Amino acid sequence: MSRPRRAHRRRATPRGAILLRIVAALTLVGGVAGGLYVDRFHDEQAGAANASRLDAAAAAEQRMLKEHIEGWLAATADERALQTLAEQRAQSEASLAAARAAAAEREASRRGTGRTQNYGPIPASCNSFSGNKAIGCAILLSQGFGLDQMPCLDKLWTKESHWNVKSENKSSGAYGIPQAVPGDKMAEFGDDWRTNPATQIKWGLDYIKRRYTTPCNAWQHSVDSNWY
Repeated sequence: MSRPRRAHRRRATPRGAILLRIVAALTLVGGVAGGLYVDRFHDEQAGAANASRLDAAAAAEQRMLKEHIEGWLAATADERALQTLAEQRAQSEASLAAARAAAAEREASRRGTGRTQNYGPIPASCNSFSGNKAIGCAILLSQGFGLDQMPCLDKLWTKESHWNVKSENKSSGAYGIPQAVPGDKMAEFGDDWRTNPATQIKWGLDYIKRRYTTPCNAWQHSVDSNWY
């Protein structure tokens, strides 16, 4: 007879081995969790660094924009200041010009230049004259006077010499068209002062300009005082 088989009993796992397995499992899980934590930490650090860089870039852009705006405002202020200064200067010059014009008008009125229209009709051109008068008219214009002064000059030197280049006053020594006293004063404008009407006229107009400003002023003085 065969022996009945004895049922095999599963050998019990020692308690120490179980503990070792548990510890190993926990170590594995902890390693995975730690790796995940480390990865998350690195991601957070990288995100913070990127955010910091973005914040720095934004701050730099804000500074640049602020500096640009401040520079533009300063330039605009300078431009406005220059424009204001130019306007003030223009106003001052206009006021000064008006004051000078008023003073000149008062002086002209005092000296009689305001009565120029009473001295005779103003010629249309120097072609209205001939001889020494035509020469005198041309030189008058060349020295900056207007045709409105020619009637006064005509009357003045007609009274003095009748525009005669050799007119001479024996008692006073006055000579020539403008009746210079003495006559050799006119040598300043040329050695031919005795015979050249242009030389005499240039000297005479220079004398009038220096002393009376205009021929009409000189004529009015001659009317008032019988000399100029």
